[in-house]
Amino acid sequence: MMQTVSAQQLKFNKHGNFKIVQFTDLHYAAGAVPSAKSIKMMESTLESEKPDVVIFTGDVVVKAPTSKGWDEVLDVVISRNIPYIVTLGNHDDESEWSRSQVADYLSKKPLLINNRASLQEVDGVLNASIAVMGNDHKAAFTLYAMDSKAYSQVDGIKGYDWFGFNQVNWYLKESAKIEASNGRVIPALAFFHIPFPEYGIAFDKLANKRIGVRYENEGSPIINSGMYAAMLGRKDVIGTFVGHDHVNDYLVDYYGIGLAYGCFSGSENTYVRDKNGARIIELKEGKKGFHTYIREYDGNILNRTDFPFKKQ
Repeated sequence: MMQTVSAQQLKFNKHGNFKIVQFTDLHYAAGAVPSAKSIKMMESTLESEKPDVVIFTGDVVVKAPTSKGWDEVLDVVISRNIPYIVTLGNHDDESEWSRSQVADYLSKKPLLINNRASLQEVDGVLNASIAVMGNDHKAAFTLYAMDSKAYSQVDGIKGYDWFGFNQVNWYLKESAKIEASNGRVIPALAFFHIPFPEYGIAFDKLANKRIGVRYENEGSPIINSGMYAAMLGRKDVIGTFVGHDHVNDYLVDYYGIGLAYGCFSGSENTYVRDKNGARIIELKEGKKGFHTYIREYDGNILNRTDFPFKKQ
């Protein structure tokens, strides 16, 4: 069951370029004075970067009134006519609405690309595979939106939830279907909130090339259901982008897949890094790789790099 874009198709521009802005962990609360910092940062980022799509990777609106919070956040992109993708975090359903209620509300918002609230027999909400079309009118890249859910639902296991087996199977089927439809493996990026366990494993191995910082341990689930292994086997995903851990912003190479954090986009509604900002990801049509950097609220650029990393 493939989730595709109908009302708003993503595509590379005539120069073969495509730009993504990732916002994560806004922890937005309508009416809260600190939240205005997030709105200001988002506005300046979009005016400067002019992305083709914005991707929110969870913990976006965490306080009631939920609808007003989402309206205020999304107005920043909708008013600029920028299509966007939303994945939820572990805090998005801790206020007045359930996860499904949040997804149902978002599914009716204009310009949302992954606008199907749920998929039959697939855990979570807003899971989607989205094609970025090339200038030859064929799929050139895939963007996967995945719900990493919230907290463990298994008695006796504490901590965060993990991708369900049906989500892993959904990804495998989607990836295979995309390859069959195009006659080749289409490169892909995946976006979700909670890092899977391979993040910490990869960063701990000093031989792995990396850029950026880790200032807290990864808040990963203790159960590994195999999503990374599935991506490694399918050979389409070249980068994954998460949030969740506010003071981590690294990108590390793990067997050819770039495991990356976004940049904390929130404010003093929660614990913070020195400056909030966004991760920028640039794709080039026909190239299996990406260029990325962090843009802080004042325009300062950090950790500009290409992935795969250049060989030394």
